[in-house]
Amino acid sequence: MKFAFFGSSLVSAYWNGAATYYRGIIRAMNELGHEITFYEPDAYDRQKNRDMDDPDWARIVVYQPNEEDVAKVLNDAMDADVIIKTSGVGVFDELLEKEVAALGQRDKFVIFWDVDAPATLDRVHHNENDYFKDLIPQYDLILTYGGGDPVINAYTALGARKCVPIYNALDPATHHPVETQTRFEGDLVFLGNRLPDREKRVEDFFLKVAAEMPDQRFILGGNGWHDKPMSSNINYIGHVFTKDHNALNCSPKAILNISRDSMAKYGFSPATRVFEAAGAGACIITDYWEGIEFFFEPGIEILVARSGDEVRSLLTSLTAEHAAQIGQAALNKVLEKHTYAHRAVELDKLLKDELTLNKAAV
Repeated sequence: MKFAFFGSSLVSAYWNGAATYYRGIIRAMNELGHEITFYEPDAYDRQKNRDMDDPDWARIVVYQPNEEDVAKVLNDAMDADVIIKTSGVGVFDELLEKEVAALGQRDKFVIFWDVDAPATLDRVHHNENDYFKDLIPQYDLILTYGGGDPVINAYTALGARKCVPIYNALDPATHHPVETQTRFEGDLVFLGNRLPDREKRVEDFFLKVAAEMPDQRFILGGNGWHDKPMSSNINYIGHVFTKDHNALNCSPKAILNISRDSMAKYGFSPATRVFEAAGAGACIITDYWEGIEFFFEPGIEILVARSGDEVRSLLTSLTAEHAAQIGQAALNKVLEKHTYAHRAVELDKLLKDELTLNKAAV
């Protein structure tokens, strides 16, 4: 099948946390024989901060962020069997969502792929006049990258024909154990952009912990934290390109995962970086969210903290040997059950079934 994706960016992870998710899914779908074109706007300096060349497993079309170019790429996408609008493109989202939904009336199978479903649902629920509410039933399928039954039920209640989570996973070709690097050595690392709905949790689970543990070394990566007050034992390293993620995950004693507020609220929403860190054999400490055990066994394959105090307690008692054991167990689990190859097989079957039903209904 031919797929057209309208997303934020496939070739740049700059201010674009979904990049590795897109890459993993699309590469694995291509390996199953599908042809994919990814349409992305030249916006937010992403093209200036590319971290990969155009891949051989997808066609990349970069368009200028104006209505004329949006119309051109929509027309170009008409050759596809399946047309997908992802959430959070960043420019002309409303226009793209309306236009792609309308293509369902022109014998196209149309999908809205929500990579931030908790935030989308909260927005729609709190705004009676949100334009997207009327579009939901027009899509043949809603895909999300997490959320479990709470997100499925919420989308179904809003009129979705069908909602299916396609969870984050690991691409072993890009995220795997490597040699440690001195510049990334420390006791605890957190990598994440500064966002309003996560900042308070970062303060509680990371910044406060670091201030209370002056003898431990902490590393903070991600955009936007340059003017945030932090203790002297935190090394702020700014944006970390994906080519350095493996070393960043392998080098410290532990990696910290901190969910955004909405994702913690809905649960069943493991961040892409959890699987990437596990793929590198890292010992992960995560804040608590419902459904963790669906992906990793707490205490064996991942450590779980419900507060900053629990992060501090875990870090105090964590030896390098124990951290290595947890990291290896996490690596074994993701290779066995949570690679993008697993997700692509699931998605491939889902789409073939849905397209068959769609044709039968016509």
